[in-house]
Amino acid sequence: MRLLFVVNPISGDIDKEPFLKEATALLDVYDIHYHIFRTTGKDDLENLKKEIDHYQPSRVASVGGDGTTLFTSTALLDSEIPMGIIPLGSANGMAVELFVDPDPMSALKDILMSKISVGLDLLKVNNEHYCLHIGDIGVNAQIVNGYSKDPNRGMTTYFKYFLEQLRETNIFDYTIEIDGEEYDETGIMMAICNARKFGTGVPLNSISNPFDGKFELVAIPEMNFEDLIIVGLSKFDESFLEDANGNVYSAEKAKIKFKNPQLLQLDGEVIGDITELDIEIVPGAVQFITTRKNLLLEDL
Repeated sequence: MRLLFVVNPISGDIDKEPFLKEATALLDVYDIHYHIFRTTGKDDLENLKKEIDHYQPSRVASVGGDGTTLFTSTALLDSEIPMGIIPLGSANGMAVELFVDPDPMSALKDILMSKISVGLDLLKVNNEHYCLHIGDIGVNAQIVNGYSKDPNRGMTTYFKYFLEQLRETNIFDYTIEIDGEEYDETGIMMAICNARKFGTGVPLNSISNPFDGKFELVAIPEMNFEDLIIVGLSKFDESFLEDANGNVYSAEKAKIKFKNPQLLQLDGEVIGDITELDIEIVPGAVQFITTRKNLLLEDL
């Protein structure tokens, strides 16, 4: 076996070196060959693809948060090399969705030992960007934009911008087109979901499954204080989602048009202002290493 670690040194403001020291000591005991690729912020995707071609790993471990997982997945497109996740980001939202063991060393052992790999869907947006977990337009994109520019990381910083946006909420109009049918919406956010929950644990819908060849669009209207309470409670009991306002659309392809330019973020990366979105599913784009603890497999 040849294992490639893909490491984002700054994700979640978490030092990855203690994990890597423990992990490589374990691999040395079992004489498992490994290599470590660290992102630098310059030509990372191109350099990782070259590293994969040169090293030819048997398996890849994404070490970081949602952004690192998306980055690793994108680099592995058009290959059959399976990947797993070592959750060492701020919230590790996609790792939680995929039932990855929260203990990094246990997650590593699952990657090394499991014989189960399943095709994981990706979303392609405007024919140039990819999304693995959740993207959105509106209030959360503005939160992510503020967070991404802040030198501090972690959930405390995220919630600072969350509270700021509660005071500055903007309403916008847009039209969703799916299979020739058009739906007019107005609200504070539209979420693009390959999974059910934000990294904070707050669910957006109850049906998304990143292995099912579909994605969901969640139209979130203007919220009052009672709505925010319901959303907060749904983190602990998803039955509260039944009382939350908002429409959910399932699709394999969709087009969204906005009356005014809106900020888009995908898996924590701020893309910029857009007026149109073309979204399509890329089914089974990446082979994902998982275990029988993954309850999403029961729905397939």
